[in-house]
Amino acid sequence: MSSLKIFVVEDDTWYAGIIEHYLLKNPDYEVEKFHDASSCLENLFKAPSVITLDYSLPDMNGLECMRRIKKRFPEIPVIIISGQREVATAVDLIKEGAYDYIVKDEDALDRLWNVLRILKENLELREENIRLKDEMGGKYEFSRAIIGNSEVMKKVFSIMKKATDSNINISIYGETGTGKELIAKSIHYNSSRRKNPFVPVNVSAIPEELIESELFGHEKGAFTGAGARRTGKFEEANNGTLLLDEIADMSMNMQAKVLRALQEREISRIGSNKIIKLNVRVITATHKDLADEVRAGNFRKDLYYRILGIPINLPALRERGHDILQLARYFADNFCKENNFKTYSFSREAKEKLLSYHFPGNVRELRAIIEMAVVMSDNNQIEAGEISFHSPEPPTGFLNMETTLENYTVQIIKHFLEKYNHNAITVAEKLDIGKSTIYRMIKKHNL
Repeated sequence: MSSLKIFVVEDDTWYAGIIEHYLLKNPDYEVEKFHDASSCLENLFKAPSVITLDYSLPDMNGLECMRRIKKRFPEIPVIIISGQREVATAVDLIKEGAYDYIVKDEDALDRLWNVLRILKENLELREENIRLKDEMGGKYEFSRAIIGNSEVMKKVFSIMKKATDSNINISIYGETGTGKELIAKSIHYNSSRRKNPFVPVNVSAIPEELIESELFGHEKGAFTGAGARRTGKFEEANNGTLLLDEIADMSMNMQAKVLRALQEREISRIGSNKIIKLNVRVITATHKDLADEVRAGNFRKDLYYRILGIPINLPALRERGHDILQLARYFADNFCKENNFKTYSFSREAKEKLLSYHFPGNVRELRAIIEMAVVMSDNNQIEAGEISFHSPEPPTGFLNMETTLENYTVQIIKHFLEKYNHNAITVAEKLDIGKSTIYRMIKKHNL
């Protein structure tokens, strides 16, 4: 913020002038004086940054005036300046919402100066956080954050739009690497909760003995090793969004505790009886089919229905058609920009090679492949030979690819070429097809 607009409410004209003179030594301060509560209240439309308020005013006391200010503009900090030294009065005013209480003595102006300095820094930090969160909202606009124009992705965007318009829980399903966390972030930063925290938790990455403390927090001394109080992820995400990633890996014991937190909308830290009320939107994500996990007895049915909300099924990359090329272009451009490289294009053969691959690692794998291709390329065009696939295993769910017969054939031949050290004669014998077919496929698809 460029300046701090300060209302000084003080019925002692001389003392009000002293405060004004002292504060205007800071060129970032604007000061407007009022000699009674009513005139201050009538001018609140001017949106002061902070109000200093004398406790003893001719038309009402400082407590009543502060209550009226807070009723209309609860976000405006109010600093009480009073000749009263009673501790009980100061405590009552702080409880009612006063930012600080300063006694009128020889140090009052210095204390006011320091309080306003700290307040200005805090307000600037708050404005910066709001600005950054607004930028995050722009960053995660659906059209900018999620690349793709395929029909399956258009359906996903439609469901996401509905999800942002309510506070209903959301469950995201998809293979590893399809972008489940990105979908969750995009929903959060386009919802009414976008100015509040987005807190992701990878359930599968937390040891069983630590997950309760991670989610609910603990008090100092609650158990061996609890050397300090810890705020849990539920509490950290209050008024915002909590992403429970890979929730299918959560133990049955923890599932029961999470279910209770969601049902009661409250938690307690480990080692504490204090109830913490929750206002949290929960998004869950998993690469497993939770309905199958329920049938297998690995996941609680009651928790399943509690978190189901709006289900979003993310398609695998191999099901997204020409989104592959759009994503490849995006990853190449980003990588070039980050590394000050020239822009790269893709040859026709490189595009065909990308479209023929099954991408078991989905979008995450595509990004790694493209970044390596950019590094390996010797000119401003990525050729098919510079695109290398390093899948650690044969295609998973091969028949679920739903692609053309020729693409199936390409994947089978590619697999056997790799298995038999690119010996076309051996592969032809193993597959019981002509060598010419193998050579034709090698040439056409740069195998």
